[in-house]
Amino acid sequence: MTSDARDNLPTHDVLNQPPVRGDIDLWSADPVLQNAVRFTGGRATPLATYAKTLGRAETRELGRVANRHSPELRVFDPGGRRLDEVRFHPAYHQMMQISQTGGYAALAWDGQPGGHVTHAAMVYLAGQIEPGHCCPMTMTYAAIPALATNPQIATVWRPKLTARCYDPSLKPIDQKTSATLGMAMTEKQGGSDVRANTTAATRDGEHWRLRGHKWFCSAPMSDGFLTLAQAPDGLTCFLVPRWLEGERNAIHLMRLKDKLGNRSNASAEIEYHDALAYQLGDEGAGVRTIIEMVHHTRLDTAIAPAGLMRAALGEAHHWVTHRSAFQRRLIDQPLMRAVLADLVLDWEGAVTLGMRVALAFDGQSLEEKAFARISVALAKFLNNKRCPAVVVEAMEVLGGMGYVEDTPLPLLYREAPLNGIWEGSGNVICLDILRTLARDPLAAEVLQAELNAATGSDRGYDAALKAHRDRWPGLPPEQEARWFAERTALLLTASQLLRHSPSAVADGFISTRLLGEGGRIPGSVSGLDTNALLTRLG
Repeated sequence: MTSDARDNLPTHDVLNQPPVRGDIDLWSADPVLQNAVRFTGGRATPLATYAKTLGRAETRELGRVANRHSPELRVFDPGGRRLDEVRFHPAYHQMMQISQTGGYAALAWDGQPGGHVTHAAMVYLAGQIEPGHCCPMTMTYAAIPALATNPQIATVWRPKLTARCYDPSLKPIDQKTSATLGMAMTEKQGGSDVRANTTAATRDGEHWRLRGHKWFCSAPMSDGFLTLAQAPDGLTCFLVPRWLEGERNAIHLMRLKDKLGNRSNASAEIEYHDALAYQLGDEGAGVRTIIEMVHHTRLDTAIAPAGLMRAALGEAHHWVTHRSAFQRRLIDQPLMRAVLADLVLDWEGAVTLGMRVALAFDGQSLEEKAFARISVALAKFLNNKRCPAVVVEAMEVLGGMGYVEDTPLPLLYREAPLNGIWEGSGNVICLDILRTLARDPLAAEVLQAELNAATGSDRGYDAALKAHRDRWPGLPPEQEARWFAERTALLLTASQLLRHSPSAVADGFISTRLLGEGGRIPGSVSGLDTNALLTRLG
């Protein structure tokens, strides 16, 4: 639809329909993001540029096209020779070009201050427009620490992974201007229990040959894959290059997953048929080696749901501002204002907590590193549990139109559960939280310090923190892990809002999320400063 589309149709005039949104400046229209970047020391200039490019109508249309035309698997060429390639719509490649040149995978590793928080803000922005293309870039970003365990490999691969350009060509790594990395860990019989993997690694001179299957391979057109396989001395981490010198590596793409969402991105089942692999880390230390990649991908899964919430609320806010019902604008109706204001609390809480976690990734002290370990799990758990509820409510604001693919809401709805599943679903994350607190005294100490930092500024927060500690003076039994994780994450969010957000946000969050002054359904609230909260939507 264009701005000169006809509204005087033969049977009726088009009335009471919101205008086409056109170009959106995702930076200047988002005071919550600006505030979070300010207090975490992120780089505003590249973010403002990236946000403006993403928000253009033509870029948003690229995202929609990339999702309408799913990737296609090409196993064989016309003569029956194996290809094992995935073909994408050109719109997908254009999205990759925009984000890679913007620095999505590279900025965190360029040695400048604020790298990880700037990266996290880019994840938040990209997910508002086209979440699928984020997957290969997130894994590329996250793989850098794992590659450091093999300096020889890192010397070749790191410059390509951190190049601010996009090269989708099918070539060996030394012939490319840039590269992406994927991950292939999960097997049918084990799922999250990767120690049950059966893929076998056999020595071949200085390197290895892998044989086995992988039930999920994210981004199978990446230039290489971090994977786990059983070597003689135990589970070991390997880098499996897609291309060797002059030939394809023996990686067979069996089929693409037919996923609920994330449609523009390919996920595959693969088999290794004695594929050449390079060892990363010590033999038998596979989990310890790859956990750094998982740690960094979890940062992205913690902040990405905030971007989905923002996109959904942006659509809802545009709708209610320009639509009337029962002789009143929707934005002026008290119940609608209560619903949207309540949703703003979840969104701003997710942004503020996620960016504080990213700040810990930038930290160099032992205390900040410990805080990153525990806080990323708490943020991932809470933010992803709130995301689907926020998106559904935003969809409902639009009524029937929210359920129609002419709007972005169906795409956001399909995407909303993904980050809660990727890199550890809810139970896995909650058990990780308990293990971290039990085994890492410094993580427990810095978490308590972060909670204590907000005490004395709000009596409700102080009472909720005391009740939490009275209920769990130590770690909870396993069956209470979700309850404990939820309350801890809510308190951690409130502690950030008290220090970094307007009082209307912090007060509303504490009264409704910590003190129970409201129902369990969004909008079941009273006493919120709706005027102040709705201004957060820009």
